[in-house]
Amino acid sequence: MSSASSNRLPIAQERSPPFQSIGAEPGGLANPIYFDSDGHRLFGWFHPPAAHTTADVGLVICKPFGYEALCSHRGLRAFAETAAALGVPALRVDYLGTGDSAEIDSQADQLEVWTRDVRAAVDELRRRTGVRHVCLLGVRLGALLAAMAASECTTAISLILIAPIVSGRRYLRELRTARLAAAVGKVQLPSAAAAPSDAADVNAGSMEVSGFWMSAATLAALKKVDLSAYKASTVSDVLVIDGRGLPGASAWAQQLIELGVRTKYLVLPGVVEMTVAWPHLATIPEAMIAAMRDWLLQFPHGPSVPSAGNGGGQYLAAAPASPIMEMTVPSNGPEGQQALLTEHPVFFGSEPVLFGIVTEPPQGEIRRRGVILLNSGADYHIGPNAMHVSFARDWARHGYVVLRMDLAGLGESGTRPGQAGHEVFPPAVLDDIRAAVAFLRTRYAAADITLFGLCSGAYHALRAAAAGIPVNRILMVNPQNYFWKEGTTLDELQPADLIQNPGLYRRQFFSAAAWKRLLSGQVDIWRIAKIYFYRPLLDVESTLRNIARRLHIRLPNDLGSELEEIHRRGVKFVFVFAVGEPGIDLLKLQAGSSVKRLGESCRIHYVDGGNHPFSQSGQRAILKKILSDELFSRS
Repeated sequence: MSSASSNRLPIAQERSPPFQSIGAEPGGLANPIYFDSDGHRLFGWFHPPAAHTTADVGLVICKPFGYEALCSHRGLRAFAETAAALGVPALRVDYLGTGDSAEIDSQADQLEVWTRDVRAAVDELRRRTGVRHVCLLGVRLGALLAAMAASECTTAISLILIAPIVSGRRYLRELRTARLAAAVGKVQLPSAAAAPSDAADVNAGSMEVSGFWMSAATLAALKKVDLSAYKASTVSDVLVIDGRGLPGASAWAQQLIELGVRTKYLVLPGVVEMTVAWPHLATIPEAMIAAMRDWLLQFPHGPSVPSAGNGGGQYLAAAPASPIMEMTVPSNGPEGQQALLTEHPVFFGSEPVLFGIVTEPPQGEIRRRGVILLNSGADYHIGPNAMHVSFARDWARHGYVVLRMDLAGLGESGTRPGQAGHEVFPPAVLDDIRAAVAFLRTRYAAADITLFGLCSGAYHALRAAAAGIPVNRILMVNPQNYFWKEGTTLDELQPADLIQNPGLYRRQFFSAAAWKRLLSGQVDIWRIAKIYFYRPLLDVESTLRNIARRLHIRLPNDLGSELEEIHRRGVKFVFVFAVGEPGIDLLKLQAGSSVKRLGESCRIHYVDGGNHPFSQSGQRAILKKILSDELFSRS
């Protein structure tokens, strides 16, 4: 991606490092921005129209709720980039309390607040571009918010609604079903009193789904929402797209037609693949993007290619805006005092350009300490359950400069030339980490740097320390691999499978459903056979490696020897595992007796009742306390 900035909007540079723009594919430039919504700061991505094109309509993109928003991040970016390439300026918005925006009152009605945020995004897009009309594109709950916002926004004259939530009550039943499904087979959680308090605690009567909260007020509001009572007099055109197998909005689309609204209804593939699949498996909904493109091209105020010399028609430069967000939080000092944190987007590296959000401690902090939060899988820089945002803001309050970054090909970072994007284990990931370390050391004079990662992020942190990248400690949560062969895919048999799956198969031996899948050919018998063949070899290999270490024989890919070498360089490391994670036994097998010899340089913690991404708030609070105690006490 290009780092050219010829079409960038002017942005104030006060208290912020210089920006480099990322060239949005398939065209145009994307700019991270902050803007106000009723006195609160929202974060968004503004996609100006491609050069020499013009449209009198802009596009505001409204994301779904929670885990669906995490999964669909890549797809929604593709919608915005396609619109910008057509000449339609686009704005992706993080509602209050989501993504990189400011925190929300835990008792607020999120439905009301987020609808207001959508209207603020419409105003911001018009302010920046001068377009007279706006089309709102929303996915799932975002589609509901778009429809509600349009009823109160005279400039929103068109809607593109993807798998819209028509009935709030039905949606709540879906969320409760998902919550119950996630709880099946999990260890009983400790009581709320047993878990440490968290700044993100919410009020009684709220509901947590896959690590994301809805307040009691929101649940009450959703029970009353039904788009069959929808009134949006300013909207003249509505495109409704249902997913295959999920035709939940067909009756409502027909109702719109009967009300005289020009409505087009489509059933297309891609909803589940974009919003429900794990982020590393989530796909871009090409058919839906094509439908959006056709819709915008046919729109009365849609894009057109001007004659030579027009220079972009309606596109106007925005007034300079502050590129930072300030947050007042409880001070780490005497009780009752407040501290002012600042947060802002940064671009660093060269080829490709990498993106991150920096949270700075209160002014006057003299301890030069930094933390880098690495992607977990293909989650973008907010992390699973948005835990990176919570960690960053809390650690900055204690004096750390915290960078939550996107590795190349993930989130908002560029993709390395010749490299496929969206890779969880990219071959040049160490170059990205070196660039991040250099950025913190150069920009903030950080002399003490910690790497944090969960799952693949833990693996990358370990590899960085083993490669001699100058860091002081690594915090690793639920690593499932300690070595990764380049060219390996996530579908191939992994050491973690050899640890975890035999027990799973034993538990399913008496399951009629499991036998039915086996006999119907839905289960890969050869994969099971390989697991039972290779599993004993792990124990044999572990024994041989321990013998080799005693004889001072260095074997390739020897985790124990690597940990000892990292220890000799003065790097401290912390492992945190949810009980039952395969990485626990894998560490014992591959590192052997070396772990005991490392003493206090290597600390291992176990959390009862947690799952792999720590999606339950009680266990996530325990995780944060463990990591914070290790970070603060060992600095």
